Amino acid sequence: MQVILAQPRGFCAGVVRAIKVVDRALENFSQPVYVLHEIVHNRQVVQSLSHRGAIFVECIGDVPVGAVTIFSAHGVPTAVVKGAEERNLRIIDATCPLVAKVHAQVQQFSREGFEVIIIGHPGHPEVEGTRGRVEGPVYVVSSIAEVDTLRIRNPARLSYVIQTTFSVERALQIIKRLKERFYIQGPDLNNICYATQNRQNCVRRLAKDIDLLLVVGARNSSNSNRLREVGEENGVISYLIEDAGDLNPAWFSKNPKVGITAGASTPEELVQNVLERLSTYCPCDVTEMVGEPEPIQFALTNSQIRQ
Repeated sequence: MQVILAQPRGFCAGVVRAIKVVDRALENFSQPVYVLHEIVHNRQVVQSLSHRGAIFVECIGDVPVGAVTIFSAHGVPTAVVKGAEERNLRIIDATCPLVAKVHAQVQQFSREGFEVIIIGHPGHPEVEGTRGRVEGPVYVVSSIAEVDTLRIRNPARLSYVIQTTFSVERALQIIKRLKERFYIQGPDLNNICYATQNRQNCVRRLAKDIDLLLVVGARNSSNSNRLREVGEENGVISYLIEDAGDLNPAWFSKNPKVGITAGASTPEELVQNVLERLSTYCPCDVTEMVGEPEPIQFALTNSQIRQ
């Protein structure tokens, strides 16, 4: 079986930084460290940090008064920040800097009197965190059909921002339709995370040379789901798998040429486990795409690494 590994794949700078935040907190604080929501969308990462002593909660009210509390990489609404302050929690913010940039954009638009459209997936933690950063009207759209049914209070003052892990192609389509319907302003696609764009572009190139795509990532990971969609949109049978246990030998009965990529919160170990499992089906000839390394790093501040 021929197998091609995507490059780049796996951890992005925001995920690396968020995991380091929890690592440093566990090292530097003797008291329990609480994390609001999954620090990143990957079960193995969460389980590993849990075994080291991190306590994951879904509600700020579940954190004891005064405890060390980390906000996940996806960001949180202003109401959660205020709730944490009211409980006198020791807050460590692991919000990805690219998500924080979207928060700043949406707040600036709101201050200037604009209604805001978030191009993203309703219910996703990042989208809900961004929505909760402003008090004015906010709309969430994820398709052209939803744009066509929008009812805006003040079409003369309208803006948009984009979820960092949204599909690049779909965002372009939605922005085009928004501009056909409204006079609207917003950022260009640089608003979408560099890692999201790089991995999606890589899958588009990879799709030209493979018959089947495996995306290793969590089912609740937005960027992993988008990678699977990009594969399908480019005519390739595509599966999202959380780990090697999700593989189905029947997928490979016709000896397809297989491409493998991984979501931005997926450890490389899981990719290697998938390769090992594939090799039990038949011998594999594994090659890696030629790709530019991603030099971007997000530093930790002193407040994130000291007691």
